[in-house]
Amino acid sequence: MTKSGITKRWLLTTILVIAIILLLIDTGIIVLLKNYYYNTVERKLQTLGQSSAVADFFSSYIGASNDIFSSRANEYVENFSDINVAEVWVLNKNGEVIVTSTGFIAQTGAGPDYEQALALSSGRAFWTGQMPSGEKVMAMTTLLPLTNGASNGAVRYIISLELVDRQIVKLSVMSSVICLFAIVLVLISGMFFVRSIVGPVKRLNDAARNIAAGNFSQRVELPNRYDELAELSESINYMTAEIDKTSKMKNDFISTVSHELRTPLTAIKGWAETLLSVSETQDKTMTDGLKVIVSETDHLYSLVEDLLDFSKIESGRMTLFLQPVDVLAELEDAVSALRDRADRRGITLVYSAPEAAAPMNADPDRLKQVFVNLLDNAVKYTEEGGRITVTAEKTAGGLKIVFADNGCGIAEEDLPHVTEKFYKANISVKGSGIGLAVCEEIIGLHKGTLTIKSKLGEGTQVTVTLPVTVGTAAEGKDN
Repeated sequence: MTKSGITKRWLLTTILVIAIILLLIDTGIIVLLKNYYYNTVERKLQTLGQSSAVADFFSSYIGASNDIFSSRANEYVENFSDINVAEVWVLNKNGEVIVTSTGFIAQTGAGPDYEQALALSSGRAFWTGQMPSGEKVMAMTTLLPLTNGASNGAVRYIISLELVDRQIVKLSVMSSVICLFAIVLVLISGMFFVRSIVGPVKRLNDAARNIAAGNFSQRVELPNRYDELAELSESINYMTAEIDKTSKMKNDFISTVSHELRTPLTAIKGWAETLLSVSETQDKTMTDGLKVIVSETDHLYSLVEDLLDFSKIESGRMTLFLQPVDVLAELEDAVSALRDRADRRGITLVYSAPEAAAPMNADPDRLKQVFVNLLDNAVKYTEEGGRITVTAEKTAGGLKIVFADNGCGIAEEDLPHVTEKFYKANISVKGSGIGLAVCEEIIGLHKGTLTIKSKLGEGTQVTVTLPVTVGTAAEGKDN
């Protein structure tokens, strides 16, 4: 297994997540800044071009001659009080620019906002873009009151966005620098924090390896500060002390039992030899010897029971690491893993399962262990030219998986015992005799069932049921 350090994972996860979050925040701030400043410019243009004020100023000159209208337009421009903020143009009824606050008449037309204003019922339109000079601006055109639907002219206000954009860039750079500083600060502080964890964890790992190697006198050095790691170190030290105590107790127990076994065995052997050598007429001697043999046999039986109880105390309980899994995916992996072996032995392996997934909370490694073990048994006990079928189907109760073979089968008297630990119905085949017992335990922990049917010389069928989420039935897949 490839080693992946805590520091590396922290850099790839925590720092990456923080960097993405800060990047999104920085992007959001830039967007908000742009919207804020551009909206401020737009509101300023709206204030400058209030339709009522413009209409009142030009109302008495609507429909007048071009000279009179131009004179009034010059007067409006000369009295424009926000000359330092915006540029103002006055357009005649033909859309021609007749006067500007800069004194320069544009030769490129009134601009897109004028055309949009003509098409809108409000008579007002905004436009953001570049002037022929390359300067970026925001403009707003306000139409003068129409006569019979015909234009009587318009006033256009233009504000440069150059300073606004420079201010946005300045603030954006400041925001980016702050975010970058925050990332560096988190990185530095995080590295100190991670190192404060990694160092003690390495010491704990070294101590655990020494303990696993049998050095029960190993003790973990406690850190200067009392925290979870210090508490864990104390727990490991306590555990080591208890293991050391238990180990000594076990050694003393085995030593005592060995000594105790030696005494009755010696007595049994001695009396047996005596009984062989004495005369048949010595009935009392025979009776006494038999009593000793029975007594010492009871003693041995008691010692054996003690040893069995000790073995139960030493054994641990199997645990599962549950997570959402697709049971059929684990089953298919197991079939794929054993298919080559079946082919090499000349055995046909047929697999059939629904297309839809079979989800449940389970330990994928343990489930796969069960499937591989059952398939391995089927391959081992099936002769060349045989056939193994693995069929999965969804039922009202969940998922039903059947492993069937036409191998040697199991004798009727052996069938009730095949799930017992270390029981072997066929001693000619290699194996520990514990596999089916483990499979039954794992399936039971998953709230499922494992049943076995078999006939000697005909084959075996193992059925596994698991409480998966039942969905709509789908077409099966065979291979």
